Amino acid sequence: MTSRTDVLISEVGPRDGLQSVAAVMPTAAKRAWIDALHAAGLREIEVGSFVPARLLPQMADVAEVVRHALGLPGWTVMALVPNTRGAEAALAAGVHKLTLPVSASQAHSLANVRKTREQMVDEVRAVVRLRDQSAPGVKVEAAISTAFGCTLQGAVAEDEVIRLAEQLTQAGADETGLSDTTGMANPAQVRRLFTRLRAAIGAHAGAAHLHNTRGLGLANCLAAYDVGVRTFDASLGGLGGCPYAPGASGNVVTEDLVFMFEAMGVRTGIDLARLMAARDALRAGLPGEAIYGMTPEAGLPKGFVPASALGR
Repeated sequence: MTSRTDVLISEVGPRDGLQSVAAVMPTAAKRAWIDALHAAGLREIEVGSFVPARLLPQMADVAEVVRHALGLPGWTVMALVPNTRGAEAALAAGVHKLTLPVSASQAHSLANVRKTREQMVDEVRAVVRLRDQSAPGVKVEAAISTAFGCTLQGAVAEDEVIRLAEQLTQAGADETGLSDTTGMANPAQVRRLFTRLRAAIGAHAGAAHLHNTRGLGLANCLAAYDVGVRTFDASLGGLGGCPYAPGASGNVVTEDLVFMFEAMGVRTGIDLARLMAARDALRAGLPGEAIYGMTPEAGLPKGFVPASALGR
Protein backbone atom coordinates (compact mmCIF):
# COMPACT_ATOMS: atom_id res chain seq x y z
CA MET A 1 0.00 0.00 0.00
CA THR A 2 1.25 3.47 -0.87
CA SER A 3 1.56 6.01 1.92
CA ARG A 4 0.38 8.77 -0.42
CA THR A 5 -3.33 9.53 -0.37
CA ASP A 6 -5.76 11.65 -2.34
CA VAL A 7 -8.58 11.73 0.23
CA LEU A 8 -8.84 11.35 4.00
CA ILE A 9 -11.44 8.91 5.30
CA SER A 10 -12.30 9.84 8.88
CA GLU A 11 -13.81 6.90 10.78
CA VAL A 12 -16.62 7.96 13.12
CA GLY A 13 -18.05 4.57 14.09
CA PRO A 14 -16.67 4.45 17.64
CA ARG A 15 -18.53 7.69 18.38
CA ASP A 16 -21.39 8.23 15.95
CA GLY A 17 -22.00 4.52 15.51
CA LEU A 18 -21.93 3.47 19.14
CA GLN A 19 -24.07 6.35 20.39
CA SER A 20 -26.92 5.18 18.16
CA VAL A 21 -27.25 1.64 19.51
CA ALA A 22 -28.80 0.55 22.79
CA ALA A 23 -26.03 -1.87 23.73
CA VAL A 24 -22.83 -0.69 25.40
CA MET A 25 -19.69 -2.09 23.76
CA PRO A 26 -17.21 -3.30 26.41
CA THR A 27 -14.03 -1.28 26.66
CA ALA A 28 -11.83 -4.23 25.68
CA ALA A 29 -13.93 -4.73 22.55
CA LYS A 30 -13.56 -1.04 21.68
CA ARG A 31 -9.79 -1.35 21.99
CA ALA A 32 -9.77 -4.38 19.69
CA TRP A 33 -11.97 -2.60 17.15
CA ILE A 34 -9.75 0.48 17.17
CA ASP A 35 -6.68 -1.72 16.72
CA ALA A 36 -8.30 -3.31 13.66
CA LEU A 37 -9.19 0.07 12.17
CA HIS A 38 -5.63 1.31 12.64
CA ALA A 39 -4.23 -1.88 11.08
CA ALA A 40 -6.44 -1.28 8.02
CA GLY A 41 -4.75 2.07 7.42
CA LEU A 42 -7.28 4.56 8.74
CA ARG A 43 -5.48 7.69 9.87
CA GLU A 44 -8.22 9.71 11.57
CA ILE A 45 -10.76 8.32 14.02
CA GLU A 46 -13.44 9.82 16.22
CA VAL A 47 -13.09 7.61 19.28
CA GLY A 48 -16.00 8.93 21.33
CA SER A 49 -17.66 11.95 22.90
CA PHE A 50 -17.03 13.66 26.21
CA VAL A 51 -20.58 13.91 27.52
CA PRO A 52 -22.12 12.90 30.87
CA ALA A 53 -22.37 9.12 31.17
CA ARG A 54 -25.97 9.43 32.34
CA LEU A 55 -26.85 10.84 28.92
CA LEU A 56 -24.76 8.46 26.82
CA PRO A 57 -23.59 5.45 28.82
CA GLN A 58 -21.98 4.14 25.63
CA MET A 59 -19.34 6.87 26.09
CA ALA A 60 -18.62 6.42 29.82
CA ASP A 61 -15.13 4.99 29.12
CA VAL A 62 -14.12 7.57 26.53
CA ALA A 63 -11.01 8.79 28.37
CA GLU A 64 -9.69 5.24 28.60
CA VAL A 65 -10.45 4.64 24.92
CA VAL A 66 -8.58 7.84 24.01
CA ARG A 67 -5.55 6.70 25.97
CA HIS A 68 -5.49 3.43 24.06
CA ALA A 69 -5.90 5.12 20.68
CA LEU A 70 -3.06 7.52 21.47
CA GLY A 71 -0.75 4.52 21.85
CA LEU A 72 -1.14 3.69 18.15
CA PRO A 73 1.21 5.68 15.90
CA GLY A 74 0.60 7.90 12.92
CA TRP A 75 -3.00 8.95 13.21
CA THR A 76 -5.28 11.70 14.49
CA VAL A 77 -7.35 10.87 17.57
CA MET A 78 -10.41 13.10 17.83
CA ALA A 79 -13.46 13.35 20.05
CA LEU A 80 -16.76 15.17 20.01
CA VAL A 81 -17.33 17.76 22.73
CA PRO A 82 -20.58 19.73 23.12
CA ASN A 83 -19.16 22.46 25.37
CA THR A 84 -16.12 23.77 27.24
CA ARG A 85 -16.53 21.26 30.06
CA GLY A 86 -16.29 18.42 27.55
CA ALA A 87 -13.36 20.15 25.85
CA GLU A 88 -11.48 20.42 29.15
CA ALA A 89 -11.87 16.68 29.72
CA ALA A 90 -10.90 15.83 26.14
CA LEU A 91 -7.80 18.03 26.23
CA ALA A 92 -6.79 16.49 29.56
CA ALA A 93 -7.10 13.05 27.93
CA GLY A 94 -4.75 14.18 25.17
CA VAL A 95 -6.87 14.18 22.00
CA HIS A 96 -5.41 15.67 18.82
CA LYS A 97 -8.66 17.19 17.55
CA LEU A 98 -11.96 18.43 19.00
CA THR A 99 -15.23 18.39 17.10
CA LEU A 100 -18.18 20.52 18.18
CA PRO A 101 -21.68 19.92 16.79
CA VAL A 102 -23.34 23.17 15.73
CA SER A 103 -26.75 22.71 14.20
CA ALA A 104 -28.04 24.85 11.36
CA SER A 105 -31.55 24.01 12.57
CA GLN A 106 -32.60 25.92 15.66
CA ALA A 107 -35.02 23.14 16.64
CA HIS A 108 -32.34 20.47 16.39
CA SER A 109 -29.82 22.61 18.25
CA LEU A 110 -32.15 22.95 21.21
CA ALA A 111 -32.95 19.22 21.18
CA ASN A 112 -29.36 18.08 20.74
CA VAL A 113 -27.30 20.41 22.95
CA ARG A 114 -29.99 22.55 24.64
CA LYS A 115 -28.47 25.71 23.20
CA THR A 116 -29.36 28.03 20.35
CA ARG A 117 -27.15 28.31 17.27
CA GLU A 118 -25.88 31.64 18.54
CA GLN A 119 -24.98 30.16 21.92
CA MET A 120 -23.08 27.35 20.18
CA VAL A 121 -21.04 29.87 18.20
CA ASP A 122 -20.10 31.42 21.55
CA GLU A 123 -19.26 27.93 22.84
CA VAL A 124 -16.92 27.36 19.89
CA ARG A 125 -15.24 30.69 20.62
CA ALA A 126 -14.77 29.66 24.27
CA VAL A 127 -13.35 26.25 23.30
CA VAL A 128 -10.91 27.88 20.88
CA ARG A 129 -9.78 30.22 23.67
CA LEU A 130 -9.33 27.23 26.00
CA ARG A 131 -7.38 25.37 23.32
CA ASP A 132 -5.12 28.38 22.69
CA GLN A 133 -4.30 28.59 26.38
CA SER A 134 -3.74 24.92 27.18
CA ALA A 135 -3.07 22.91 24.00
CA PRO A 136 -2.32 25.12 20.98
CA GLY A 137 -1.49 22.17 18.73
CA VAL A 138 -5.00 20.70 18.94
CA LYS A 139 -7.34 21.33 16.01
CA VAL A 140 -10.91 22.54 16.56
CA GLU A 141 -13.55 21.47 14.05
CA ALA A 142 -17.08 22.86 13.97
CA ALA A 143 -19.40 20.42 12.25
CA ILE A 144 -22.60 22.02 10.98
CA SER A 145 -25.27 19.40 11.53
CA THR A 146 -28.67 19.35 9.76
CA ALA A 147 -27.04 21.45 7.01
CA PHE A 148 -29.22 19.80 4.35
CA GLY A 149 -32.53 19.61 6.22
CA CYS A 150 -34.01 18.68 9.58
CA THR A 151 -36.67 16.18 10.61
CA LEU A 152 -37.77 18.56 13.39
CA GLN A 153 -37.72 21.88 11.54
CA GLY A 154 -37.97 20.81 7.91
CA ALA A 155 -36.08 22.80 5.29
CA VAL A 156 -32.95 24.69 6.33
CA ALA A 157 -32.08 27.78 4.31
CA GLU A 158 -28.73 27.53 2.55
CA ASP A 159 -27.98 31.18 3.25
CA GLU A 160 -28.27 30.44 6.99
CA VAL A 161 -25.85 27.51 6.68
CA ILE A 162 -23.24 29.65 4.96
CA ARG A 163 -23.72 32.53 7.40
CA LEU A 164 -23.23 30.09 10.29
CA ALA A 165 -20.06 28.71 8.69
CA GLU A 166 -18.66 32.24 8.40
CA GLN A 167 -19.49 32.93 12.05
CA LEU A 168 -17.76 29.71 13.15
CA THR A 169 -14.65 30.57 11.16
CA GLN A 170 -14.61 34.02 12.72
CA ALA A 171 -14.96 32.34 16.13
CA GLY A 172 -11.68 30.54 15.46
CA ALA A 173 -12.68 27.09 14.20
CA ASP A 174 -9.85 25.57 12.16
CA GLU A 175 -12.31 23.57 10.04
CA THR A 176 -16.02 23.80 9.38
CA GLY A 177 -17.70 20.90 7.63
CA LEU A 178 -21.26 20.07 6.63
CA SER A 179 -23.28 17.16 7.99
CA ASP A 180 -26.37 15.53 6.48
CA THR A 181 -27.56 14.48 9.93
CA THR A 182 -31.00 13.39 8.78
CA GLY A 183 -30.11 11.87 5.41
CA MET A 184 -32.14 14.39 3.42
CA ALA A 185 -29.45 15.60 1.00
CA ASN A 186 -29.27 14.98 -2.74
CA PRO A 187 -26.22 15.30 -5.03
CA ALA A 188 -27.25 18.61 -6.60
CA GLN A 189 -27.77 20.13 -3.15
CA VAL A 190 -24.44 18.75 -1.88
CA ARG A 191 -22.57 20.11 -4.88
CA ARG A 192 -24.18 23.53 -4.53
CA LEU A 193 -23.74 23.92 -0.78
CA PHE A 194 -20.14 22.71 -0.63
CA THR A 195 -19.28 25.01 -3.53
CA ARG A 196 -20.73 27.92 -1.58
CA LEU A 197 -18.96 26.80 1.61
CA ARG A 198 -15.55 26.68 -0.08
CA ALA A 199 -16.14 30.09 -1.67
CA ALA A 200 -17.16 31.60 1.68
CA ILE A 201 -14.47 30.23 4.03
CA GLY A 202 -11.78 28.86 1.72
CA ALA A 203 -9.22 26.58 3.34
CA HIS A 204 -11.35 26.36 6.52
CA ALA A 205 -13.95 24.26 4.64
CA GLY A 206 -13.90 20.81 6.23
CA ALA A 207 -15.34 17.34 5.97
CA ALA A 208 -18.44 15.96 4.33
CA HIS A 209 -20.41 13.94 6.89
CA LEU A 210 -23.13 12.23 4.88
CA HIS A 211 -25.75 9.62 5.70
CA ASN A 212 -27.25 6.86 3.61
CA THR A 213 -30.74 7.08 5.08
CA ARG A 214 -32.36 7.34 1.63
CA GLY A 215 -29.71 5.47 -0.33
CA LEU A 216 -27.85 8.54 -1.62
CA GLY A 217 -24.80 8.44 0.62
CA LEU A 218 -22.19 7.46 -1.99
CA ALA A 219 -23.75 9.65 -4.67
CA ASN A 220 -23.56 12.59 -2.28
CA CYS A 221 -19.93 11.81 -1.42
CA LEU A 222 -19.04 11.77 -5.10
CA ALA A 223 -20.83 15.10 -5.59
CA ALA A 224 -18.78 16.58 -2.74
CA TYR A 225 -15.57 15.15 -4.18
CA ASP A 226 -16.36 16.67 -7.57
CA VAL A 227 -16.37 20.18 -6.07
CA GLY A 228 -13.13 19.76 -4.13
CA VAL A 229 -13.97 18.10 -0.80
CA ARG A 230 -11.17 15.77 0.26
CA THR A 231 -12.16 14.67 3.79
CA PHE A 232 -15.09 12.31 4.28
CA ASP A 233 -16.60 10.92 7.48
CA ALA A 234 -17.79 7.32 7.34
CA SER A 235 -18.69 4.53 9.75
CA LEU A 236 -17.67 0.89 9.57
CA GLY A 237 -20.74 -1.21 8.88
CA GLY A 238 -22.82 1.94 8.40
CA LEU A 239 -23.55 2.32 12.10
CA GLY A 240 -24.78 5.71 13.21
CA GLY A 241 -27.57 8.21 13.55
CA CYS A 242 -28.40 11.12 15.80
CA PRO A 243 -30.58 10.14 18.79
CA TYR A 244 -32.04 13.68 18.80
CA ALA A 245 -33.11 13.68 15.14
CA PRO A 246 -36.11 11.35 14.69
CA GLY A 247 -35.76 9.12 11.64
CA ALA A 248 -32.03 9.74 11.21
CA SER A 249 -30.07 6.61 10.50
CA GLY A 250 -27.20 5.12 8.61
CA ASN A 251 -23.84 6.79 8.10
CA VAL A 252 -22.06 6.17 4.82
CA VAL A 253 -20.47 2.72 5.03
CA THR A 254 -16.68 3.05 5.28
CA GLU A 255 -16.11 -0.15 3.30
CA ASP A 256 -18.30 0.99 0.39
CA LEU A 257 -16.82 4.49 0.33
CA VAL A 258 -13.25 3.18 0.28
CA PHE A 259 -14.10 0.73 -2.51
CA MET A 260 -15.72 3.48 -4.60
CA PHE A 261 -12.71 5.76 -4.34
CA GLU A 262 -10.12 3.01 -4.87
CA ALA A 263 -12.01 1.73 -7.93
CA MET A 264 -12.01 5.29 -9.31
CA GLY A 265 -8.24 5.55 -8.92
CA VAL A 266 -8.51 7.80 -5.86
CA ARG A 267 -6.08 6.68 -3.15
CA THR A 268 -7.38 6.35 0.40
CA GLY A 269 -4.35 4.56 1.86
CA ILE A 270 -6.70 1.96 3.35
CA ASP A 271 -6.33 -1.79 2.91
CA LEU A 272 -9.77 -3.06 1.91
CA ALA A 273 -9.19 -6.64 3.01
CA ARG A 274 -8.10 -5.51 6.49
CA LEU A 275 -10.92 -2.99 6.62
CA MET A 276 -13.52 -5.69 5.99
CA ALA A 277 -11.78 -7.92 8.53
CA ALA A 278 -12.35 -5.15 11.10
CA ARG A 279 -16.05 -5.99 10.88
CA ASP A 280 -15.26 -9.12 12.92
CA ALA A 281 -14.10 -6.96 15.82
CA LEU A 282 -17.23 -4.84 15.51
CA ARG A 283 -19.48 -7.92 15.53
CA ALA A 284 -17.65 -9.36 18.52
CA GLY A 285 -18.23 -6.16 20.48
CA LEU A 286 -21.87 -5.78 19.45
CA PRO A 287 -23.19 -9.32 18.93
CA GLY A 288 -26.55 -9.34 17.20
CA GLU A 289 -26.38 -5.71 16.06
CA ALA A 290 -27.21 -5.23 12.36
CA ILE A 291 -24.35 -3.88 10.28
CA TYR A 292 -24.45 -2.91 6.63
CA GLY A 293 -22.36 -2.67 3.50
CA MET A 294 -22.75 -3.77 -0.11
CA THR A 295 -19.04 -4.33 -0.76
CA PRO A 296 -18.48 -6.74 2.14
CA GLU A 297 -21.52 -8.75 1.03
CA ALA A 298 -20.59 -8.87 -2.66
CA GLY A 299 -16.84 -9.15 -2.23
CA LEU A 300 -14.16 -7.48 -4.33
CA PRO A 301 -14.28 -7.98 -8.11
CA LYS A 302 -11.99 -10.64 -9.55
CA GLY A 303 -8.61 -9.15 -10.30
CA PHE A 304 -9.43 -5.88 -8.52
CA VAL A 305 -6.33 -3.81 -7.76
CA PRO A 306 -7.00 -0.78 -5.52
CA ALA A 307 -5.43 2.55 -6.42
CA SER A 308 -3.56 2.63 -3.10
CA ALA A 309 -1.75 -0.59 -4.04
CA LEU A 310 -0.50 0.87 -7.30
CA GLY A 311 1.13 4.08 -6.12
CA ARG A 312 2.45 6.68 -8.52
